[in-house]
Amino acid sequence: MRLHLVDGTFELFRAHFAKRPGHRAPAGWEAKATVGLAASLVGLLHDEAEAVTHVAVAFDNPIRSFRNDLFPGYKTEEGVPPELLAQLDAAEEATRALGVTVWSMREHEADDALATGATRFRDMVEQVRILTPDKDLGQCLSGRRVVQVDRIRNREIDEAALLERRGIRPESVPDYLALVGDDADGIPGIPGFGDKTASVLLARYAHLEDVPGDPARWPPGIRGAAKLATELESAREAATLYRRLATLVKDVPLPESLEDLRWRGIPRARFEAWCDELGARSRFASLEARAGRRA
Repeated sequence: MRLHLVDGTFELFRAHFAKRPGHRAPAGWEAKATVGLAASLVGLLHDEAEAVTHVAVAFDNPIRSFRNDLFPGYKTEEGVPPELLAQLDAAEEATRALGVTVWSMREHEADDALATGATRFRDMVEQVRILTPDKDLGQCLSGRRVVQVDRIRNREIDEAALLERRGIRPESVPDYLALVGDDADGIPGIPGFGDKTASVLLARYAHLEDVPGDPARWPPGIRGAAKLATELESAREAATLYRRLATLVKDVPLPESLEDLRWRGIPRARFEAWCDELGARSRFASLEARAGRRA
């Protein structure tokens, strides 16, 4: 038995920016992202290879979280198209119309919910599959028990793949992001530190506080080690803050049990009502027969 945890915000954004025509709901609002999200979830739910039995979808609603109180440069809704922002509630309703549990995050972020779900349920299932390409979810990987799935690149990332690709283990991912930064989340990183340098350092010293101030004790072959050591020493406080921003909360108070996450099929009446509200019957016509699996 697997547990599928989906980054709904990512899927919604991906649907909005996809190269397909817009979609106006009968009420007149732009619903392209919402309908695209639903179509993506339908594809997942009926993917025989994924064999979905237990699933939850997490959303940032609103975009801001407690991290904005810690660092003013952290990601906000600035720059997000207003017609996309306006679909957050509709996206959650679309997910519920498919019979799927929604984790709507306000103080926390969707990634925190995904991390919490992975931590809470990983010992109860054969595998937790976290569906998002976001680098910060790498801190949740655990052998083959907890993996990430990048649906865009059709790629699966487990702990061994992370080690091979970045040279670090899951517990070092927040430290890595603190050094190199994360543009998607507004984490600037430490000047001069790129992927290779951060990986080499954290492969030897798993956490920021373990990295020596003396560059002579750093692994050999790091170019500009003396300058980088000076930069890191002068930015230790900032780096610690950036790591906190990148560290996912793994104890978000989610009320559902594992059994609550069981997917029992598409609830026919609710799904058809949603299709009518969105003017999307033709988009999901092939589901007419399937939708009767749950009254």
